[in-house]
Amino acid sequence: MKFRTEVDIKESEDKIEIEDKIFSIGSCFASEMSDLFCQGQLQALNNPFGTVFNPFSINNSVKRLHDAEFYHEEELITFNDEFISLDHHTSFDTRYIHQTLNKINAKIEEGNSFLQETDWVIITYGTSFIYEFLPKKKLVANCHKIPQKFFEKRLLSHQEITDSIYKTILNLNDICKDNVQILFTVSPVRHTKDGMIENQLSKSKLITAVHETIQQFENCHYLPVYEILMDDLRDYRFYKEDMIHPNNQAVNYIFEKFGNAYFADETKEFIKENFKINKALEHRTDDEKDPKYIEFKEELNQKIEAQRQKVKHKIFQND
Repeated sequence: MKFRTEVDIKESEDKIEIEDKIFSIGSCFASEMSDLFCQGQLQALNNPFGTVFNPFSINNSVKRLHDAEFYHEEELITFNDEFISLDHHTSFDTRYIHQTLNKINAKIEEGNSFLQETDWVIITYGTSFIYEFLPKKKLVANCHKIPQKFFEKRLLSHQEITDSIYKTILNLNDICKDNVQILFTVSPVRHTKDGMIENQLSKSKLITAVHETIQQFENCHYLPVYEILMDDLRDYRFYKEDMIHPNNQAVNYIFEKFGNAYFADETKEFIKENFKINKALEHRTDDEKDPKYIEFKEELNQKIEAQRQKVKHKIFQND
């Protein structure tokens, strides 16, 4: 007897190897997945523009990274005594214009360099809604808590979404490795502030546009992350207290399904062991001279060193 409908991720012919580089961009769910890649000690870079939700802004971000196009003073605005880029997350805001620009342009440089060596790209779209900043007639990635009267909200058209996805793919195919694999997901995080009906419409437009566009590219694939949470984990016990964001159990479940479909066997074992090491590193003691604790640390360091011998890139650098 079955009590739930499982959603599986189709096994990939191409596998993520332990030396592969993974670039991710998009909603906060992209960040959660990237965090797990990093905990597994894979080479990952996430969201050089900060969290970005809509296809238009994600395409804009990828284009700037592809062109290594730095930002300049005239592209910033001021609000609440801070210098702000409307293309970026609030984490880039500072009180000094040169600091904001330095933070932004350092990430563009890092992102451009990383993309040139990237084997895998994961793009997570969150919404079809977008805001236009009326004083500049500019479509923005983030409103930075600027009063709503300065913005006009609307749904991106189907053509705008498909064009954005198409241009994103072209730029990634141009800058990344020849055999780069691009994986598209739609975030399972519901944008309830838009309204439940409006959120469903927004997500539906994203799913339709992704499926329509990626048919034209052999290296582009859809990951049913949205469907796993909506149809497989249909229970609020898999959500955080806000009833909107998936909890750690749900994220780990999705990550495990993703790994079974996309990780090479060697990568699975490598990540599994690194997760164990990370758990052990959380252990704290009141007596660091305790012989048992010293022995525990020595054994842990030996495990870390054994893992380091498996890869060329640096791992567990803060330990």
